[in-house]
Amino acid sequence: MDEETKKKLQNLTALSQSLEFLTQQKLQIDSSIRETELAIEELEKASTETTVYKNIGGIMVKSNRDKLLDEKKSLKITLEMRSKTIAQKTERTKNSFETLQKSLQNELSNT
Repeated sequence: MDEETKKKLQNLTALSQSLEFLTQQKLQIDSSIRETELAIEELEKASTETTVYKNIGGIMVKSNRDKLLDEKKSLKITLEMRSKTIAQKTERTKNSFETLQKSLQNELSNT
């Protein structure tokens, strides 16, 4: 195997690892989105007089319902943007992986 083919194989391995990492990140962010949506639903059900708490650094702190609802809605928007960005990166990485894989297959079959 020549040096160029070895480099392509290394790049293919790196792209594969990147895809795995991006997939894990997307799963974590999507899970956080679902958790945030549930929190928003519960906060919207609660009356403005209801005592609510938020978790800060491992401790529970009393908070204002409306303020906490706004924070959760803002967090959801941020998480959705991250999820979309990661989905785009995943698609680009997947396309690069497939292109490089086909190129390598052609090279190796011609050897």
